[in-house]
Amino acid sequence: MKLRRTSARVAGIALAISGAMLAAMPAGAANALMPVQEKFRSYDTDGDGFVSRTEIQKLRGYAKAFEEADDNHDGRLDPGEFVKAESIYDRIQAAAYVEDSVITAKVRAALLKQSKLNSLDVNVETYRGQVLLSGFVADAEQRARAIQVASSVKGVVGVKDGLVLK
Repeated sequence: MKLRRTSARVAGIALAISGAMLAAMPAGAANALMPVQEKFRSYDTDGDGFVSRTEIQKLRGYAKAFEEADDNHDGRLDPGEFVKAESIYDRIQAAAYVEDSVITAKVRAALLKQSKLNSLDVNVETYRGQVLLSGFVADAEQRARAIQVASSVKGVVGVKDGLVLK
């Protein structure tokens, strides 16, 4: 009986986390879960059978995918070109995620090397090269050192301080 309650609790937590992740998605990211044909129709706001640059501009970072997929260079995507653009955009997004993961790992490693910093109490998150440091440090000197170390890691665009003094 206890096992069933634990399994139900774990399933409930997983469902809550999934819902929170969906709710936290940036604008347009929820559309990533739609089939490509539905996405095409949702972006083709004027109903002309093509997706133009202005219709797709709300998606951050889509311009590169649009340019590569616009085979006939007419400034709009037909359904076939749109499928190609989606593939390119997904690869770009995946590469950015992997890059952020690598930066996070490098920052964590650099923090662990610091003998005067209890880096196990410091959390590191990265989004588009922006690093967020959160957690607890003993004093202002450790805070400054953690920020300086994170800033020195290759690929870091900026560091946001969410550290709290114990």
